[in-house]
Amino acid sequence: MPMRLATSRLLSFGPSSILSGVQLQRRLLSNETKSRLEKAIKAADVVVFMKGTKERPMCGFSRAVVQILELQGAPFETVNVLSEEEIRTGIKEFTSWPTIPQVFVKSEFVGGCDILLQMHQNGSLEEMLIKEGIVKDQGTLSKEEQ
Repeated sequence: MPMRLATSRLLSFGPSSILSGVQLQRRLLSNETKSRLEKAIKAADVVVFMKGTKERPMCGFSRAVVQILELQGAPFETVNVLSEEEIRTGIKEFTSWPTIPQVFVKSEFVGGCDILLQMHQNGSLEEMLIKEGIVKDQGTLSKEEQ
C-alpha cells in the first residue's frame, strides 16, 4: 500500500511573500507500514535499519554500526532499507530521524551512527546493553564464560 500524501497550503504573509501559494507535501505513514515497522522493531532485542545487511553493508555508516555492535558482542537483526522504498522512507517518518542507519534497543529508538559511535566511545552503549540483559558484564564473567 503506497504512502498517502497530505497537501497543505502555506498562508501568505503578504504580497511579497516567497512562500505565498506554495504547496507543501507531507507523507503520512500508512497503517500497514507502521505495523510492519513495529513488528520488525520488536523482532529482536537490537534491530538496525540499515543500507544492506550485516554481512554486506552498503554504506560506511551502516558498516560502522555493524562493527560497533559486533565489538560490543551484541546479537542484532537488520532490516535492509534498500530492498523497499516504503520501509526506507517509513522508518525516517516513524522516528522523525532523517538518516539511515537507525538503531533500536528493546524497541526503543537509540539513534544513528554518530550517536551509537559516541555511546560506544563513552561507555554508555555497553552500560545500556548490560542493563537491558543483551550482553553480560565482562568484568563479572568467570573464565569459563569468557
